[in-house]
Amino acid sequence: MAGGHGSTGAVYAALAANFGIAVVKFVAAVFTGSSAMFSEGIHSLVDTGNQGLILLGIKRGRKPADREHPFGHGKELYFWSLIVAMLLFSLGGGLAIYEGIHHITAPPAEDTGGPLWNYVVLGIALVFESFAWVMAYRTLTAESNGESFLGAVRSSKDPAVYTVLAEDTAAGLGLVIAFLGVYLSHALDMPVLDGVASLLIGIMLAGVAVFLVVESRGLLIGERADPATVEGVKRIASREPNVDTVHEVLTMHLGPNDILVNFDISFAEGTSSVEAARTIGRIEAEIRQAYPKVDRIFIEATEAGARSTKFTSRKAASGHPA
Repeated sequence: MAGGHGSTGAVYAALAANFGIAVVKFVAAVFTGSSAMFSEGIHSLVDTGNQGLILLGIKRGRKPADREHPFGHGKELYFWSLIVAMLLFSLGGGLAIYEGIHHITAPPAEDTGGPLWNYVVLGIALVFESFAWVMAYRTLTAESNGESFLGAVRSSKDPAVYTVLAEDTAAGLGLVIAFLGVYLSHALDMPVLDGVASLLIGIMLAGVAVFLVVESRGLLIGERADPATVEGVKRIASREPNVDTVHEVLTMHLGPNDILVNFDISFAEGTSSVEAARTIGRIEAEIRQAYPKVDRIFIEATEAGARSTKFTSRKAASGHPA
């Protein structure tokens, strides 16, 4: 499964929040002429579209395996998360930077309205963004195994979670920047500061987009499972009395909750084919019990006095073709 119920709920919460926020931000921008508020409206609108693409990726990633895609469609979510990062960079960051530069070089001759509209909208936006952020944060920490916040974000293999969390974090920081831009531009009678705030929001969004591109790239080209899982698989196989050597354990994420495991085993001399098969069965059962995300296991076993034999296993309920 490409994404769990928790990650889907976090995406829906973020989509609903960002759509409503985008509308009120644009209304405030029209009434006040604030460049920073207009950039924030663009930011929320882009985020709304991004969450829609993430939901599309989750849906397509759940499609069962077929002849053309024997390992399933889990990486669909990774592809769409890359598209999200590109949109955030080009539309979110690019338009905000353009608007900021335009406001700095050609500030409005006079203010079209007081800052009250902006303050009200920023306050409402902060409430909704905080709700969406908490939803994503709880989903992330539920699978973090005690890691720090940044460590959990970096090690997460679910773009539906870390993308929403990164966008909501950027949104919160953007609201603070927009507030300062609006306040200082009125308090100091320097409209150019509103444009500076818009420029800073754009640069921040571009930075978040670059982070998401890097994360998506690693997953698309085949990122391994976390080191604890890799070492755990090797430890499970090594403690079998008939196993002499466990060679390199190779893993790859085919989706957030779909891990492929491949490794070689050398059995002790005198191990029969029957004993080897039973040992392989026990190893597979223990791996699946300890690491539910492991969907497919490929084991190549070298038996004493015989050539290597490949054992292949997958979850019976995975829906993948043999």
